Amino acid sequence: MDVIHVNEKAYSVVKLLGHGKGGYSYLVTDGNQEYVLKQIHHEPCDYYQFGDKLQSELRDYGRLRDVGIRVPELYDVDIPNERILKEYIAGDTIAELVTQDAVKPEYLEQVRQMCRMLYAAGLNIDYYPTNFVVQDGLLYYIDYECNAYMDEWSFENWGIRYWGNTP
Repeated sequence: MDVIHVNEKAYSVVKLLGHGKGGYSYLVTDGNQEYVLKQIHHEPCDYYQFGDKLQSELRDYGRLRDVGIRVPELYDVDIPNERILKEYIAGDTIAELVTQDAVKPEYLEQVRQMCRMLYAAGLNIDYYPTNFVVQDGLLYYIDYECNAYMDEWSFENWGIRYWGNTP
């Protein structure tokens, strides 16, 4: 089993959870608890311009928390190695629920409530369904990315297309 360190503390890799435009996310454990470890990468992305990815993640985490968006708690940051350790939200992603035709109306209401808070703050998030996990009936935005609001990238004009047959 692979081991990744965050500020000299060792975490065993359980599995790769996903790979996005900003990094690789792994399910890791310290032997007692599971976490998500995000390793920032610098692979090119044709459709998105990045500055300092790690600092953007940290800034966006703060902005989302301030707005009241349900996100995983940030536990640790390893700046030299560009790693973030955050809370693991166990549950199905909206992407998984879409393939099972199991997206409930209350999940749509919860994302629309997020939108009301975000839009009032002049923000959008990445509404792609792999970025949302349902745990105990609550919808979590598990990414920290947010951007200035642009109507073309709102949930209603972009994100909802990927959430299945939704009203």
